[in-house]
Amino acid sequence: MSVAKAAVSRPESTVPEPERAVPARSAAGRVQSRWVRLVLCVAPLLLAAGWAVANRPVLYEGIRRLVAAEPGWLVAGAGFTCLTWVAAACIRQGALPDPLPPRLLLMSQFAAGAANHALPGGLGAHAVTLRFLRGQGVPLERATASIGLYSLARSVAKTLVLVVFLAVSPARRRLGDLIPDGGLLVPLAAGVGGAVTVAGVLLTCVRPLRRPVTGLLRTAVADARAVHARPRRVLALWGGAVAMPLVQAGALACVGASLGLGLPWEQVVLACLAAGTAVGAVPAPGGLAVDAALVWTLVAFGSAPATATATVIGYRVLTDWVPLLPGALVLSGLIRRKVL
Repeated sequence: MSVAKAAVSRPESTVPEPERAVPARSAAGRVQSRWVRLVLCVAPLLLAAGWAVANRPVLYEGIRRLVAAEPGWLVAGAGFTCLTWVAAACIRQGALPDPLPPRLLLMSQFAAGAANHALPGGLGAHAVTLRFLRGQGVPLERATASIGLYSLARSVAKTLVLVVFLAVSPARRRLGDLIPDGGLLVPLAAGVGGAVTVAGVLLTCVRPLRRPVTGLLRTAVADARAVHARPRRVLALWGGAVAMPLVQAGALACVGASLGLGLPWEQVVLACLAAGTAVGAVPAPGGLAVDAALVWTLVAFGSAPATATATVIGYRVLTDWVPLLPGALVLSGLIRRKVL
């Protein structure tokens, strides 16, 4: 009897061991996810602090000039800056058939501005938006397709607005000196053609790559049709896309007026549109290539080089550097609340 009891009791004693290992593994996973969340929350703040330290002279000069500028125009420029986040939120919602919470969407676009200083070419904002959409239950293909439609709508709308200003502004003649010669356009066209050719060859020859890309394109076409079948989505998408370059140029014009730039507002808007369209695709963090082209364009329109440089620096301080720390705090808060 005792031997039988021992034989029966042995298996019973060994059964709970794997069951006890499961809570141990889950506890380790919780600790690891807590550390990952902490790193993600602190990383935006560290990036903001590191960027400010690395660009301390430029930041100081821009703030010094803004302090000496006319405060009324700066308040107007701050209002235009706030409208850029509203316009971005409208485009994001217009590019997606699924409804999104407006307050969280606006907060995500404000936080995306801080992420843009860490990654070039708008990748930071797209990464934050992708995480936000995934957190709202949007499938990955649909979220990625909405980002593509967002980028396409912004590019098309900005080009159309630029064409309108070129048609009505007499200052368009001065832009002829800024157009690069054929020696630069030929390698640029060759690079674009080579990239398109490589992409076509990869999609044709690599079958594992063809299937997800085909599925993504199919989802993008279906969502674009669904969006354009709803008047509210069309208004949000294209209205926000047209408003975005205008409110950005409005902020630049307000900063220029506060510093005594001495150019009519339509020339400032044209300069902002032309510089952003010409080199907006250059992958430089913080829009450095756009800033250089913007100073060059303002000088070509007749502004003094020192005033044009101060205007662009003040514009960046007002639209990017001042919201950088609050945007990083909002980004950390959204990560901590598991919204991102």
